Amino acid sequence: MVLEIKKDIFWVGVIDWELRDFHGYKTPYGSTYNSYLIRDEKNVLIDTAKDYMFIELLYGISNVIDPKDIDYIVVNHVEKDHSGCVDKLVEISNATIITNEKGKEHLSLYYDTEGWDFIIVDTEDEINIGNRTLKFIRTPMLHWPDNMITYCVEDRILFSNDAFGQHIASSERFDYEIGEIIFEHAKEYFANILMPYKMLIPDVIKNIKKLDIELICPSHGVIWKEYINEILKKYYEWATNKMKNKAVIVYDTMYGSTQKMAHAIAEGLMEKGVEVKIYRVSETPLSLIMTEILDAKYVLIGSPTVNRNVYPEIGKFLSYMACIRPYDKIGVAFGSYGWMECATEKIKTLMDNLGYKIVDDESLKVRFAPKKEDLRKCYEFGKRLAEEDL
Repeated sequence: MVLEIKKDIFWVGVIDWELRDFHGYKTPYGSTYNSYLIRDEKNVLIDTAKDYMFIELLYGISNVIDPKDIDYIVVNHVEKDHSGCVDKLVEISNATIITNEKGKEHLSLYYDTEGWDFIIVDTEDEINIGNRTLKFIRTPMLHWPDNMITYCVEDRILFSNDAFGQHIASSERFDYEIGEIIFEHAKEYFANILMPYKMLIPDVIKNIKKLDIELICPSHGVIWKEYINEILKKYYEWATNKMKNKAVIVYDTMYGSTQKMAHAIAEGLMEKGVEVKIYRVSETPLSLIMTEILDAKYVLIGSPTVNRNVYPEIGKFLSYMACIRPYDKIGVAFGSYGWMECATEKIKTLMDNLGYKIVDDESLKVRFAPKKEDLRKCYEFGKRLAEEDL
């Protein structure tokens, strides 16, 4: 499939319908690797695809130009879902790579770049390709040091790389064809890819708003056209920790004790009007849980103590959470135990590292199975928790 998104500018990417895991991020809807081809005095390809989809990418390019006629390949980001076909395309076309210093360094670590031609750019640098000007803006650590975005001045198109992406495979190419559900896909992508670096995003949004933008073309998912203002606003809100009155309760359980505690606490929170999401971690994709945590005020994690440690599935979740780093929440640790309680302290250690306001209560540690009185205390704790503020 090839689509002309503006005169002589084409989407020539590929759709990965079967993708179900993206380095730990579950992708039940698949994804796309968006590559864009600008046909001008100099033919420019912006980003490529994973290496196993090279034939599909080559087919798309061939529907517009002979791949041998590619003059420039813009590498906005070297991660292999973006650069996986660069070496093969350079071999075919002898194209010059446009990237930044970090991009060049990273390419040399992935590929044998001896003999490749490079143009190294930095923020505000421009390259004329005929009737068009490409302008470059560095966005380091969103989400690698090499990241940058490319702006086509005359066509008012921002090729935004990982920013504003979504992991969704579809025959539709534009946001309005999907409808407002696209924001849910964008939120999940933000939560699991960009959240660790969200403190950098407000300045990027500020710089983007200075540009006159008609289209935002990310490297994954659909192109933003109708909802550009809305997605910029949402990115700013997500990045600046705008929270809902929402609690996410994450737990796992051996014999149902921790589960009963989770539900009792939830009842107390709901009694006070708090929106509640409950997830048993062994049965829920971590990426889904992290999406809900993104804008939650409260994060509650429950685990039984197993061999003086947390339950294995909770340990896996804590490791994922430490990588994603959802900062500055109200945190609660709870759980059941047998002869020694250890799990809650390990959970609180992570919460403390993330800057959480930790709310503690002895009623949240129950030996063996919770009795009616234990569950009543959990319920009352939930009601009290709803009054806590950061």
